[in-house]
Amino acid sequence: MGRAFTEWGLRGVEVLRDRVAALVIVDVLSFSTAVDVAVARGASVIPFPLGDRKAAQAAADRSGAVLAEPRETTAGSSFTLSPLSLTGIASGTRLLLPSPNGSRLSLAGGAVPVFTGCLRNAKAVATAVRAMAGEGAVGVVPAGERWRDDSLRPAVEDLLGAGAILDALDMRLSVEARVARDAFRAAVPDLAAILRGSVSGQELVGRGFEKDVAFAAALNVSIAAPFLRGGAYRTAAL
Repeated sequence: MGRAFTEWGLRGVEVLRDRVAALVIVDVLSFSTAVDVAVARGASVIPFPLGDRKAAQAAADRSGAVLAEPRETTAGSSFTLSPLSLTGIASGTRLLLPSPNGSRLSLAGGAVPVFTGCLRNAKAVATAVRAMAGEGAVGVVPAGERWRDDSLRPAVEDLLGAGAILDALDMRLSVEARVARDAFRAAVPDLAAILRGSVSGQELVGRGFEKDVAFAAALNVSIAAPFLRGGAYRTAAL
């Protein structure tokens, strides 16, 4: 049986990508949750770094994709990084989704197969990853957030999302992976309150996205397993 490892952020992807047979990027608030919603509805999601709106629009035009709007966009029909904005996305839609963490990590996976997972699809992603990796190792990478100086801020919601996937993988675990799994197991009775009370959760609540936080806290309600192929996340076909 293979072994599962956990390391944080972009450096974690760089460390693990040459050692594992598959990677899982975990950015619960909100990239991974948004991708899960879109892929579950038959859309595909192109990850793109956040920052240069002009470059993002050009990339969307080249890909025949719709460019997601900034999260605070008030138009009810706009797709954004808010998972709830994607609950009505049509099957077949190609969405280019800029994000500061999940997208950047997704694009750093190199040649290794890359999935993205969250609390909502932890079991589904674990099943797909095990099928892809076979007897090989798996890397589960909590994305974390960024401080103002661009250094990594470990984020409790990503630790718990990674732990949920590791718990469902049922593999031998590194010490770091075991700690993430055990943190998830301890948090299960109070997931919604923990996510809401976290630094990331409070930031979203303060910006008016309290419903997104509650939505992201739902556990194993999705059977989608977003898999990055051809530059876009789609349902894993294994």
